[in-house]
Amino acid sequence: MPAGALTPREREVLRELATGDTYDAIAHRMNLSRHTVDTYLRRIRRKTGTHARVGLLRLAFKLADEQS
Repeated sequence: MPAGALTPREREVLRELATGDTYDAIAHRMNLSRHTVDTYLRRIRRKTGTHARVGLLRLAFKLADEQS
């Protein structure tokens, strides 16, 4: 999956997920509803073919490495 396939907001949600916090904590920090965070993560899963949270975390770390 090309990194450009994710929107900036999806990337931001992934970065937040990498902190290990719950969806509720991420939503609070980003001033979003929990449902919105879940929607972003479902879109990311669909775009990347990732089905588990662990896969999303791997993707988040990979994108962080690419930005370094």
